[in-house]
Amino acid sequence: MPRKPRRHQQLKSWPITFSPFARALAHTVSMPKHRSKSVEDPTPSSASNGSTKHPLEERLEGSESSDGEFDGVVQADFAFFDPKSNDFHGVKTLLQTYLDVEEWDLSGFVDLILEQTTVGTVVKVEDDEDEGVFALATALNLWRYREHKCIVQLKEFLLLKVCKEKRIADQLRLLLGEQARHVGLLVSQRVVNLPPQLLPHLYDSLFNEVSWATEDEPTKDLRNSFKFKHYIILGKIYELKNAEQKRKQSDDSVEAIVYVKPEDEIFHQLCSWSFCFPLRTQQPAPHELKNYRSMGLIMAVEADKMPAFRQELGSLINES
Repeated sequence: MPRKPRRHQQLKSWPITFSPFARALAHTVSMPKHRSKSVEDPTPSSASNGSTKHPLEERLEGSESSDGEFDGVVQADFAFFDPKSNDFHGVKTLLQTYLDVEEWDLSGFVDLILEQTTVGTVVKVEDDEDEGVFALATALNLWRYREHKCIVQLKEFLLLKVCKEKRIADQLRLLLGEQARHVGLLVSQRVVNLPPQLLPHLYDSLFNEVSWATEDEPTKDLRNSFKFKHYIILGKIYELKNAEQKRKQSDDSVEAIVYVKPEDEIFHQLCSWSFCFPLRTQQPAPHELKNYRSMGLIMAVEADKMPAFRQELGSLINES
């Protein structure tokens, strides 16, 4: 398996179609327009960071429209980078509601992510002077960072949410305590209208880095810290308010759960256990979700399920 540098991937661009749901949920994105480059060679190069050219639907800066009337497409060269200190504000913005509206040491959490450069990826527009962060993926060992305030608070948040489910709470306590040496917190956040074709590459980058770190880190303790057996994942879904009524009607056209991120549906299918809880975050719901409520989703997924995840994610994106 090749080692770093390993970021450079070039793909032919293709049009991205956004559903009304995705359009309604998408963050407002402001970025410069980039001149399209001819991309013919998809072969990885060791000379630079990974760039992937995709059109990204953008609402024009200064536009008074709030209903997505603008259907323009901006051609952008996305690139994968190791996290760095300059990404602090961009990453913090992506993680603003990671623990719902909980008051916690988010700045300290972002610092941990940015300091771990061997495992972790941020996606930005190449040569963008603003260096806006459009996506983040990383995995943090819960034992390695157990004494940091942000991790202590995150564990308390998780346990508080699942405390009413004793069976799940007991399993979560094991992962956060006795088994924490081999548990990774998988953090993946992005703007909603990021081209979905980037996702397989983003997760491939993450899990390849985890694998490399088990061999390449300078000390035994660091190498062992990436030998994950489980991942804990926080996601977000929309749940039908009256799921019981849906079952009675047997209406296949009505989904009981709408996943904000398509990969979370795969994680949910592969997980050992999961737990949902109501979110307090107030966000305007699109018309399509008027009968749904926003929910947090906590999942535990065994690390040996990740090859299956990567395969299913690739198939899902290729079919869409």
